[in-house]
Amino acid sequence: MPFAEAKILDTDLIPVIDIKPLIDNTDPVTVASNLHKASQKIGFLYITGHGIPKSVIDNARNNAMNFFHLSVTKKRQVNLHGVHRGWLGANRAIMDKSMKADLKESFIWGAEIPKEESVNNHYAYGNNKWPISLPNFKDHSLEFFKQTNSVARQLLRGFAISLGLKDNFFTSDEVQALTRASYVYYPTQSERMGEDQFGVGPHTDFGVLTVLSQDHIGGLQVLDLNGDWVHAPPIEDTLVVNVGDLLSRWTNGIFRSTPHRVVNRSGKERLSLVLAYDPSPSTMIDPHDIFGDQYATEHKPITCGDYLTWRFEKSFS
Repeated sequence: MPFAEAKILDTDLIPVIDIKPLIDNTDPVTVASNLHKASQKIGFLYITGHGIPKSVIDNARNNAMNFFHLSVTKKRQVNLHGVHRGWLGANRAIMDKSMKADLKESFIWGAEIPKEESVNNHYAYGNNKWPISLPNFKDHSLEFFKQTNSVARQLLRGFAISLGLKDNFFTSDEVQALTRASYVYYPTQSERMGEDQFGVGPHTDFGVLTVLSQDHIGGLQVLDLNGDWVHAPPIEDTLVVNVGDLLSRWTNGIFRSTPHRVVNRSGKERLSLVLAYDPSPSTMIDPHDIFGDQYATEHKPITCGDYLTWRFEKSFS
Protein backbone atom coordinates (compact mmCIF):
# COMPACT_ATOMS: atom_id res chain seq x y z
CA MET A 1 0.00 0.00 0.00
CA PRO A 2 1.48 3.44 -0.93
CA PHE A 3 2.82 5.82 1.71
CA ALA A 4 0.34 6.75 4.43
CA GLU A 5 -2.64 5.14 2.71
CA ALA A 6 -5.12 3.13 4.74
CA LYS A 7 -8.31 1.16 4.29
CA ILE A 8 -11.74 2.61 5.03
CA LEU A 9 -13.03 2.05 8.57
CA ASP A 10 -14.96 -1.12 9.25
CA THR A 11 -17.16 -0.45 12.29
CA ASP A 12 -17.08 -4.15 13.10
CA LEU A 13 -13.36 -3.62 13.69
CA ILE A 14 -13.57 -0.34 15.63
CA PRO A 15 -17.06 -0.31 17.13
CA VAL A 16 -19.12 2.58 18.47
CA ILE A 17 -20.23 1.89 22.07
CA ASP A 18 -22.76 3.89 24.08
CA ILE A 19 -21.38 4.08 27.63
CA LYS A 20 -24.28 6.00 29.18
CA PRO A 21 -25.75 2.79 30.74
CA LEU A 22 -22.38 2.29 32.45
CA ILE A 23 -22.17 5.87 33.73
CA ASP A 24 -25.76 5.98 35.02
CA ASN A 25 -25.54 2.35 36.20
CA THR A 26 -28.68 1.24 34.34
CA ASP A 27 -26.88 -1.57 32.47
CA PRO A 28 -23.16 -1.60 33.30
CA VAL A 29 -22.75 -5.32 32.52
CA THR A 30 -23.74 -4.99 28.86
CA VAL A 31 -21.44 -2.01 28.35
CA ALA A 32 -18.64 -3.86 30.14
CA SER A 33 -19.11 -6.85 27.84
CA ASN A 34 -18.94 -4.61 24.76
CA LEU A 35 -15.77 -2.92 26.05
CA HIS A 36 -14.23 -6.33 26.67
CA LYS A 37 -14.99 -7.58 23.13
CA ALA A 38 -13.66 -4.45 21.45
CA SER A 39 -10.48 -4.43 23.50
CA GLN A 40 -9.73 -8.07 22.77
CA LYS A 41 -9.96 -7.52 19.01
CA ILE A 42 -8.08 -4.30 18.29
CA GLY A 43 -8.06 -2.21 21.47
CA PHE A 44 -9.69 0.82 19.81
CA LEU A 45 -13.30 1.96 20.07
CA TYR A 46 -15.50 5.01 19.75
CA ILE A 47 -17.76 5.99 22.64
CA THR A 48 -20.99 7.96 22.79
CA GLY A 49 -23.00 8.89 25.88
CA HIS A 50 -19.85 10.07 27.67
CA GLY A 51 -21.58 13.12 29.15
CA ILE A 52 -18.86 15.71 28.48
CA PRO A 53 -20.59 18.95 27.46
CA LYS A 54 -19.77 20.19 23.98
CA SER A 55 -18.83 23.56 25.49
CA VAL A 56 -16.03 21.93 27.49
CA ILE A 57 -14.50 20.39 24.37
CA ASP A 58 -15.02 23.57 22.31
CA ASN A 59 -13.37 25.72 24.98
CA ALA A 60 -10.44 23.34 25.19
CA ARG A 61 -10.08 23.28 21.42
CA ASN A 62 -10.11 27.08 21.18
CA ASN A 63 -7.60 27.19 24.04
CA ALA A 64 -5.25 24.90 22.21
CA MET A 65 -5.34 26.72 18.88
CA ASN A 66 -4.77 30.06 20.62
CA PHE A 67 -1.72 28.57 22.31
CA PHE A 68 -0.18 26.94 19.24
CA HIS A 69 -0.61 30.16 17.28
CA LEU A 70 1.52 32.06 19.81
CA SER A 71 5.06 33.00 18.86
CA VAL A 72 7.79 30.49 19.59
CA THR A 73 9.19 32.96 22.13
CA LYS A 74 5.94 32.91 24.12
CA LYS A 75 5.58 29.15 23.89
CA ARG A 76 9.11 28.72 25.18
CA GLN A 77 8.08 30.50 28.38
CA VAL A 78 6.29 27.25 29.31
CA ASN A 79 8.82 24.92 27.71
CA LEU A 80 8.76 21.33 28.95
CA HIS A 81 11.74 20.88 31.23
CA GLY A 82 12.41 18.60 34.19
CA VAL A 83 8.89 17.18 34.42
CA HIS A 84 6.44 16.25 31.67
CA ARG A 85 4.49 19.53 31.85
CA GLY A 86 4.36 22.39 29.38
CA TRP A 87 5.16 22.85 25.69
CA LEU A 88 6.92 20.13 23.72
CA GLY A 89 7.96 21.58 20.36
CA ALA A 90 8.08 19.82 17.01
CA ASN A 91 10.80 17.21 16.40
CA ARG A 92 11.24 16.43 20.11
CA ALA A 93 9.41 13.10 20.17
CA ILE A 94 10.47 9.95 18.34
CA MET A 95 7.97 7.10 18.49
CA ASP A 96 9.99 4.88 16.15
CA LYS A 97 13.79 5.13 16.14
CA SER A 98 13.89 4.06 12.49
CA MET A 99 11.94 7.15 11.46
CA LYS A 100 12.22 10.91 11.70
CA ALA A 101 11.08 12.80 14.81
CA ASP A 102 7.36 13.60 14.93
CA LEU A 103 6.05 16.80 13.35
CA LYS A 104 3.58 17.37 16.18
CA GLU A 105 3.71 19.97 18.94
CA SER A 106 2.14 19.28 22.35
CA PHE A 107 1.07 21.13 25.46
CA ILE A 108 0.90 18.81 28.48
CA TRP A 109 -0.65 19.26 31.93
CA GLY A 110 -2.16 17.29 34.79
CA ALA A 111 -4.18 17.85 37.95
CA GLU A 112 -3.20 20.91 39.94
CA ILE A 113 -0.93 19.99 42.85
CA PRO A 114 -1.86 21.58 46.21
CA LYS A 115 0.78 24.02 47.44
CA GLU A 116 1.25 22.08 50.66
CA GLU A 117 1.95 18.81 48.81
CA SER A 118 5.53 17.76 48.23
CA VAL A 119 6.07 16.79 44.61
CA ASN A 120 7.53 13.35 44.01
CA ASN A 121 10.43 12.79 41.68
CA HIS A 122 8.60 11.09 38.82
CA TYR A 123 9.04 12.64 35.40
CA ALA A 124 5.31 12.43 34.63
CA TYR A 125 4.19 14.25 37.80
CA GLY A 126 4.82 17.86 38.67
CA ASN A 127 3.56 21.42 38.74
CA ASN A 128 1.71 22.68 35.70
CA LYS A 129 3.00 25.55 33.57
CA TRP A 130 0.40 27.98 32.25
CA PRO A 131 0.84 30.62 29.53
CA ILE A 132 0.23 34.00 31.20
CA SER A 133 -0.84 35.62 27.92
CA LEU A 134 -3.99 33.44 27.70
CA PRO A 135 -6.11 34.27 30.78
CA ASN A 136 -8.77 31.53 30.41
CA PHE A 137 -6.34 28.82 29.36
CA LYS A 138 -5.83 27.29 32.79
CA ASP A 139 -9.51 27.08 33.78
CA HIS A 140 -10.67 25.61 30.48
CA SER A 141 -7.80 23.11 30.42
CA LEU A 142 -8.44 21.92 33.97
CA GLU A 143 -12.16 21.49 33.25
CA PHE A 144 -11.36 19.34 30.21
CA PHE A 145 -8.97 17.28 32.36
CA LYS A 146 -11.58 16.82 35.10
CA GLN A 147 -14.36 15.74 32.74
CA THR A 148 -12.24 13.43 30.61
CA ASN A 149 -10.54 11.86 33.61
CA SER A 150 -13.99 11.03 34.98
CA VAL A 151 -14.87 9.27 31.72
CA ALA A 152 -11.60 7.31 31.79
CA ARG A 153 -12.32 6.14 35.34
CA GLN A 154 -15.81 4.98 34.30
CA LEU A 155 -14.34 3.06 31.37
CA LEU A 156 -11.84 1.35 33.65
CA ARG A 157 -14.72 0.47 35.96
CA GLY A 158 -16.32 -1.22 32.93
CA PHE A 159 -13.13 -3.11 32.13
CA ALA A 160 -12.93 -4.29 35.75
CA ILE A 161 -16.55 -5.48 35.69
CA SER A 162 -15.87 -7.38 32.47
CA LEU A 163 -13.11 -9.34 34.23
CA GLY A 164 -15.15 -10.06 37.34
CA LEU A 165 -13.06 -7.68 39.47
CA LYS A 166 -14.02 -5.01 41.96
CA ASP A 167 -15.27 -1.87 40.25
CA ASN A 168 -12.26 0.16 41.37
CA PHE A 169 -9.56 -2.44 40.67
CA PHE A 170 -7.77 -0.28 38.08
CA THR A 171 -8.43 3.06 39.84
CA SER A 172 -7.98 2.26 43.54
CA ASP A 173 -4.55 3.92 43.88
CA GLU A 174 -4.56 7.49 42.58
CA VAL A 175 -2.22 9.11 45.12
CA GLN A 176 -0.09 11.44 42.97
CA ALA A 177 -1.63 9.78 39.91
CA LEU A 178 0.38 10.13 36.71
CA THR A 179 -2.66 10.93 34.56
CA ARG A 180 -1.96 13.78 32.16
CA ALA A 181 -3.73 15.60 29.36
CA SER A 182 -2.32 17.14 26.23
CA TYR A 183 -3.25 19.34 23.33
CA VAL A 184 -1.56 17.90 20.24
CA TYR A 185 -1.11 20.05 17.14
CA TYR A 186 -0.24 18.66 13.71
CA PRO A 187 0.85 20.80 10.78
CA THR A 188 -0.03 19.55 7.33
CA GLN A 189 2.45 17.25 5.62
CA SER A 190 3.10 16.15 2.06
CA GLU A 191 4.42 12.98 0.47
CA ARG A 192 7.62 14.89 -0.35
CA MET A 193 8.56 14.63 3.33
CA GLY A 194 9.24 10.93 2.82
CA GLU A 195 7.83 7.63 4.05
CA ASP A 196 9.57 7.95 7.41
CA GLN A 197 7.88 11.26 8.32
CA PHE A 198 4.64 11.31 10.31
CA GLY A 199 2.66 13.70 12.46
CA VAL A 200 3.08 10.90 14.99
CA GLY A 201 4.98 7.82 13.90
CA PRO A 202 3.65 4.29 14.41
CA HIS A 203 3.53 3.54 18.13
CA THR A 204 1.51 2.08 20.97
CA ASP A 205 0.47 4.28 23.89
CA PHE A 206 2.56 3.87 27.01
CA GLY A 207 0.05 3.93 29.81
CA VAL A 208 -3.22 2.38 30.93
CA LEU A 209 -5.92 4.08 28.84
CA THR A 210 -6.14 6.93 26.32
CA VAL A 211 -9.23 9.04 25.66
CA LEU A 212 -9.09 11.24 22.57
CA SER A 213 -11.22 13.98 21.05
CA GLN A 214 -10.47 14.35 17.34
CA ASP A 215 -11.29 17.38 15.25
CA HIS A 216 -12.98 17.11 11.82
CA ILE A 217 -9.73 16.79 9.87
CA GLY A 218 -8.92 13.11 10.37
CA GLY A 219 -5.55 11.43 9.93
CA LEU A 220 -5.60 8.80 12.68
CA GLN A 221 -4.77 5.32 11.36
CA VAL A 222 -4.84 2.02 13.27
CA LEU A 223 -3.04 -1.22 12.43
CA ASP A 224 -5.53 -4.07 12.09
CA LEU A 225 -4.96 -7.73 12.89
CA ASN A 226 -3.95 -8.43 9.28
CA GLY A 227 -1.20 -5.84 9.35
CA ASP A 228 -3.13 -3.28 7.28
CA TRP A 229 -3.58 0.35 8.25
CA VAL A 230 -7.21 1.38 8.76
CA HIS A 231 -8.55 4.92 8.94
CA ALA A 232 -10.19 5.86 12.26
CA PRO A 233 -12.00 8.99 11.02
CA PRO A 234 -13.78 11.52 13.22
CA ILE A 235 -17.35 10.55 14.12
CA GLU A 236 -19.46 13.41 15.44
CA ASP A 237 -20.13 13.49 19.20
CA THR A 238 -17.82 10.55 19.89
CA LEU A 239 -14.52 10.13 21.67
CA VAL A 240 -11.86 7.62 20.63
CA VAL A 241 -10.63 5.26 23.34
CA ASN A 242 -7.67 2.92 23.12
CA VAL A 243 -5.98 0.42 25.40
CA GLY A 244 -2.43 1.35 26.41
CA ASP A 245 0.56 -0.90 26.99
CA LEU A 246 0.14 -0.96 30.76
CA LEU A 247 -3.48 -2.15 30.62
CA SER A 248 -2.47 -4.81 28.11
CA ARG A 249 0.39 -5.87 30.37
CA TRP A 250 -1.85 -5.79 33.47
CA THR A 251 -4.31 -8.16 31.76
CA ASN A 252 -1.54 -10.35 30.30
CA GLY A 253 -2.48 -9.37 26.75
CA ILE A 254 -6.22 -10.02 27.01
CA PHE A 255 -6.78 -6.36 26.19
CA ARG A 256 -4.80 -5.37 23.11
CA SER A 257 -2.57 -2.29 22.78
CA THR A 258 -2.49 -1.58 19.06
CA PRO A 259 -0.03 0.43 16.94
CA HIS A 260 -1.41 3.62 15.43
CA ARG A 261 -0.09 6.70 13.66
CA VAL A 262 -1.17 10.12 12.41
CA VAL A 263 -0.72 11.36 8.85
CA ASN A 264 -2.12 14.82 8.12
CA ARG A 265 -2.31 15.31 4.37
CA SER A 266 -5.46 17.44 4.53
CA GLY A 267 -3.72 20.72 3.75
CA LYS A 268 -5.10 22.02 7.07
CA GLU A 269 -4.03 22.16 10.69
CA ARG A 270 -5.10 19.21 12.83
CA LEU A 271 -5.71 19.18 16.57
CA SER A 272 -6.35 16.41 19.11
CA LEU A 273 -7.33 16.70 22.77
CA VAL A 274 -5.95 13.77 24.73
CA LEU A 275 -6.13 12.30 28.21
CA ALA A 276 -3.72 9.52 29.20
CA TYR A 277 -4.93 7.80 32.38
CA ASP A 278 -2.34 6.30 34.72
CA PRO A 279 -2.51 5.50 38.45
CA SER A 280 0.01 6.19 41.21
CA PRO A 281 3.71 5.60 40.40
CA SER A 282 3.80 2.89 43.08
CA THR A 283 0.91 0.89 41.57
CA MET A 284 2.17 -2.60 40.80
CA ILE A 285 1.24 -3.82 37.33
CA ASP A 286 0.96 -7.55 37.99
CA PRO A 287 -1.46 -9.90 36.18
CA HIS A 288 -1.27 -12.28 39.16
CA ASP A 289 -3.48 -9.80 41.04
CA ILE A 290 -6.18 -10.50 38.44
CA PHE A 291 -5.69 -14.16 37.56
CA GLY A 292 -3.99 -15.65 40.64
CA ASP A 293 -0.46 -16.60 41.67
CA GLN A 294 -0.37 -19.78 39.58
CA TYR A 295 -1.13 -17.95 36.34
CA ALA A 296 1.69 -17.92 33.75
CA THR A 297 2.45 -14.31 32.81
CA GLU A 298 4.35 -12.89 29.85
CA HIS A 299 6.06 -10.09 31.80
CA LYS A 300 7.47 -9.62 35.26
CA PRO A 301 5.61 -7.27 37.63
CA ILE A 302 6.65 -3.62 37.35
CA THR A 303 5.42 -0.42 38.93
CA CYS A 304 3.53 2.09 36.83
CA GLY A 305 6.19 4.69 37.60
CA ASP A 306 9.14 2.54 36.53
CA TYR A 307 7.47 1.48 33.30
CA LEU A 308 6.56 5.03 32.28
CA THR A 309 10.04 6.30 33.12
CA TRP A 310 11.54 3.70 30.78
CA ARG A 311 9.15 4.60 27.96
CA PHE A 312 9.53 8.37 28.36
CA GLU A 313 13.33 8.13 28.29
CA LYS A 314 13.16 6.22 25.01
CA SER A 315 10.79 8.62 23.26
CA PHE A 316 11.38 12.23 24.32
CA SER A 317 14.34 14.55 24.01
